[in-house]
Amino acid sequence: MMPKSAIVLAAGLGTRMRPYNGQIPKPLVAVGGKALIDYGLDRLADAGVERAVVNVHHLAAAVEGHLAVRKKPRIAISDERGELLGTGGGIAKALPKLGDAPFFLVNSDTLWLDGVKPNFARLAEAFDAAAMDALLLLAPTTGSLGYEGRGDYGMLPDGRLRRRGENEVVPFIYAGAAILSPALFANAPSGAFGLTLLFDRAGASGRLFGLRLEGVWMHVGTPEAVAAAEAALAAMA
Repeated sequence: MMPKSAIVLAAGLGTRMRPYNGQIPKPLVAVGGKALIDYGLDRLADAGVERAVVNVHHLAAAVEGHLAVRKKPRIAISDERGELLGTGGGIAKALPKLGDAPFFLVNSDTLWLDGVKPNFARLAEAFDAAAMDALLLLAPTTGSLGYEGRGDYGMLPDGRLRRRGENEVVPFIYAGAAILSPALFANAPSGAFGLTLLFDRAGASGRLFGLRLEGVWMHVGTPEAVAAAEAALAAMA
């Protein structure tokens, strides 16, 4: 079943995106003539998502102003001006706006080129609420643009995920998109916390799964990465 709601995480400080972030929030940095946040929102609209909750904190008014003209999906704001709640706390606060069904998650700075079939559609087809609390979209460390780390997860044959050990190298990066069940947030901490805490808990109970991204994922975290992403988009146009 295709989720009808989504949350877009747009409240981060974007400190690595200088010189942009002094005047432009990271979600509004343009790549190929289009704000980063619109890549995710456009894909959500194409997938049939009706409502997207966007959390805001840093330069919140600019993000709200940019989103005010969107028609699809409908935008609801989760305001974190008073306190930045982290990836986990931000979603927990927004849960009442997301409803009782599984929902999409996408980071506002996540950028990829889809393969033959859109990755949001592939996530929806693969998600099994009876077995999963979270299904993460994973990019391979090799072939992803702008990534030089040691990966985030290994994947078992049945799709379950295992987090990278301290001195280990694993083949997959969390690509900043997922389907989450509200059950993931049962007994979650109050206040600010990272989503990784809940991913680790789901992993320990065998309910954290992954799906390999089809296409090309781009890590756009710095001004230099913006230029590399624009070059890649131009080459693949």
